Amino acid sequence: MRNHFLTLIIVAICLCGCQTRECARVIPTPTPERPAGQTDVLALTCDPIPTVRVAFIGLGMRGPGAVNRMTHIPGVEIVALCDVEQENTKRVNETLVKRGLPQTEEFYGDTAAWRKVTALPNVDLIYIATDWKSHATIGIQAMKDGKHVAIEVPAAMTMDEIWGLINTSEQTRKHCIQLENCVYDFFELTTLNMVQQGLLGEVLHGEGAYIHGLQPYWDQYWNNWRMDFNRTHRGDVYPTHGLGPVCQAMNIHRGDKLNYLVSVDTKAVGNPAYIKEKTGETVTDFRNGDHTTTMIRTEKGKSILIEHNVTSPRPYNRMYQLTGTKGFANKYPVEGYALDGGDIDPEVAANHENLNAHDFLPKEVMEALMQKYKHPIVKDIEEKAKQVGGHGGMDFIMDYRMIYCLQNGLPLDMDVYDLAEWCCLIPLTEISLDNNSAPVEIPDFTRGAWNKLNGLQFAQ
Repeated sequence: MRNHFLTLIIVAICLCGCQTRECARVIPTPTPERPAGQTDVLALTCDPIPTVRVAFIGLGMRGPGAVNRMTHIPGVEIVALCDVEQENTKRVNETLVKRGLPQTEEFYGDTAAWRKVTALPNVDLIYIATDWKSHATIGIQAMKDGKHVAIEVPAAMTMDEIWGLINTSEQTRKHCIQLENCVYDFFELTTLNMVQQGLLGEVLHGEGAYIHGLQPYWDQYWNNWRMDFNRTHRGDVYPTHGLGPVCQAMNIHRGDKLNYLVSVDTKAVGNPAYIKEKTGETVTDFRNGDHTTTMIRTEKGKSILIEHNVTSPRPYNRMYQLTGTKGFANKYPVEGYALDGGDIDPEVAANHENLNAHDFLPKEVMEALMQKYKHPIVKDIEEKAKQVGGHGGMDFIMDYRMIYCLQNGLPLDMDVYDLAEWCCLIPLTEISLDNNSAPVEIPDFTRGAWNKLNGLQFAQ
């Protein structure tokens, strides 16, 4: 009996340790059938637009900065401004006049004012910077109205919204890009180039995060929409800043794909305490924990760690770490690379043979390495980007690249499937958490074409 009992224990342990998706009982996520007549929009190209006519919807926290950046890009015409509040449209119009540009048409008054903007005949691109819950609705209608769309992060909050954006982009053959600025930060771009040049070897693990205490900003969100969303939803509700750069380095849907995720969280303490302090309300139904951690496994056997925390007293951190077979990259809290000396060009480090991956490279070696591997897309616009600004210049590079590609009829740097992969953590982590951190399937949003492209390429 004792031996039989031990055998049962061993069998149980083996079953629990099984790494197959079937054994782990991954919660399936349905993939709707592609509508008849549609094909994927991988590497989508459209007719060149020499002068890109842009309409902006949402002029609260992010919109005004976007309008300002666009005034510094040749070949852009700002044709419409839209916001619920008239004073916001008026204020941004005044900045255009100060820049020596003509005033443009204003739309305001209620939450449906945007509908008039997407219907305008003289618009090529709709730039959406409203609250999260209206992003996808506006984006879908704008594409149906014949416009390309650029949507602030996160661009979609539910699986229905994600599939709606994908299907509409495929049907209309219009670009649908998520405005993920962090993939254009200088360290991330340089590291991406290093990865593509093979300096880090094969990237096996990546980490990203959004750790940013929002206490100074909560009252700046119109009608309290961001706190309300955290109160009524659980999971990583803002994953794209951390996930986007890692996915690009791992060629997700360009040779690999996300397969499933597992998420865990803490209890909610910080945000209920904030609400109590500000309003006196005792909150007992706050859904989102203070800290959420999510692990993802890819088809090619790689792993990704993503974290979310907007309430704890911690320094700002997007993590951004890449672990490769030949080297390591780290952005927060200290930027650095760890590489075996034999993999370093002797022109970069004269005594490269004395270096090893047990420590970060010396500062002077790292600076020389970053200069050598500076990404080609920033070489001509780096100084202007830093002058115009927007999170140190990465916002300007994001807008510049989008306009450049539209003007030249090139594929955009990010597509609607990037949008889907980076946003899907919002609904899928909630499912995992509500099921005792069960694994949840991540769909192939390309519906079978994830291996069609051979690596990420930025059009030149």
